[in-house]
Amino acid sequence: RLLDDERRKVLAFIEKQDNIFVKIETNINQIARIANAQKFISEKEMKNFSQRLIEIEKLKKDQNLIFLKIYSILGK
Repeated sequence: RLLDDERRKVLAFIEKQDNIFVKIETNINQIARIANAQKFISEKEMKNFSQRLIEIEKLKKDQNLIFLKIYSILGK
């Protein structure tokens, strides 16, 4: 059984993780705006960008699994 202090720490962790992904999503949007404004993005930059998106997708899936486990524990 989790104590109230532990629950607050877990919820703070979840909020922090969410904030990190919001920052990443903001950066993705900024890159997209630059690419749209310039009407060009090099193949190398596009490959790098695509690779980062794949990594972010994997991390987000991992994060969601962790959150499901946390919520399950918190619900007990």
